[in-house]
Amino acid sequence: MVTSVVGLNWGDEGKGRMVDYFAKQSDCVIRYQGGDNAGHTVVNDMGKFAFHNLPSGVCYKNVINIIASGSVVAPDSFLYELEDVEKNGLKVKNIFISDRAIFIMPYAKVLEKLEEERMKDKKYGSTMSGIAPTYGYKYLKKGIQAGELFYPEYLKEHVNDIVEYANLLIEGGYNADPINADEIYNYLIETGKKLKPYIVNTKAMVDELLDAGKNIIVEAQLGALRDITHGIYPYTTSSSTLSGHACSSIPIPPHSIEKIVGITKAYSTCVGEGPFTTELFGDIAHEIREIGHEYGAKTGRPRRIGYFDAVATKYGCRLQGATEMTVTCLDVLSGQSELKICTGYDIDGEITKHFPINCTLNKAKPVYITVPGWKEDITKARKFSDLPKNARDYIIKIEQLCGVKVSYVSVGPKREALIVM
Repeated sequence: MVTSVVGLNWGDEGKGRMVDYFAKQSDCVIRYQGGDNAGHTVVNDMGKFAFHNLPSGVCYKNVINIIASGSVVAPDSFLYELEDVEKNGLKVKNIFISDRAIFIMPYAKVLEKLEEERMKDKKYGSTMSGIAPTYGYKYLKKGIQAGELFYPEYLKEHVNDIVEYANLLIEGGYNADPINADEIYNYLIETGKKLKPYIVNTKAMVDELLDAGKNIIVEAQLGALRDITHGIYPYTTSSSTLSGHACSSIPIPPHSIEKIVGITKAYSTCVGEGPFTTELFGDIAHEIREIGHEYGAKTGRPRRIGYFDAVATKYGCRLQGATEMTVTCLDVLSGQSELKICTGYDIDGEITKHFPINCTLNKAKPVYITVPGWKEDITKARKFSDLPKNARDYIIKIEQLCGVKVSYVSVGPKREALIVM
């Protein structure tokens, strides 16, 4: 059985904590897209971890963890994270990288920085992790696959060709210092000494797990609204964040995914540039940000805060094909006397309940309904009936507006702070 755990919004919904929850009863966790430009935060009895490269199942020693072929991997970043979590008491075993995954190369970060500087106030808000150029190079057929480390003669010639191509833009376009091909090759050979034990044919591994009827969790990075095609383009990531992409990325047969758990917060958050219709400012945004510790797991940037956006979340549910939802961070809203939920967008005087193309989204004004809040501390609640009536009504309203059942509600960051509906 394959369960997909995916974000319904802009990312930072709390996917990591839910993968950590599901992984206890799973045999394998697979991250199928993205790189180290975002993080999944997990809090359990071993501590608090922000995984940027590692799948969120690494806290269980018997669970196989795979970085799939549709992901991109920064060799130095992966090795640093392994060392860092082990220093903090987490011994990571059973971690594998697909031999077809594309490496994030140092020149990709150079290209991203040069382009963001050129764009100035029109920049996309990149984390400067080299993700966009790496995926661009992949589809230009200029990527370096992880498995090439085992074939140094082929690798050297390939690096020379790609660096020559990269310098056409770096030196000829941006008038920046050229990249040295020998330095890039030596970087790969040196990091490869430590990296090669983790690189395998993960396709064969996954096929064996599926044939044996094992339980597999597949996790996406970021959320539906950051999808390269269906998100708030161009303020998106550079790959598909949708559950369907797992089928081509890992790959697995489409019919193998039996459950798709979409994750959303009880309010909206967004890191980076782009339209954000329900954004709040002032005291209420500051209060929610501080109570919820709303700072980016990768960059530490303050997350933008907004009321719950049912238009965006329903769109995310449809994109992901969510069979059920998890609502996280409900406890953060305790103490609010009233809450608003966005049920439509006003664009030039016309009300729509459908999420529009990005070029019109900047004009969108939220159409709200107001619902009563609650004062009680709900962090000890473990059953839906333990919640105050207004909190229960809030969850029921979200369920009604999005058209997908809520199966889990988190009332705190720790693994056990979860209501199973």
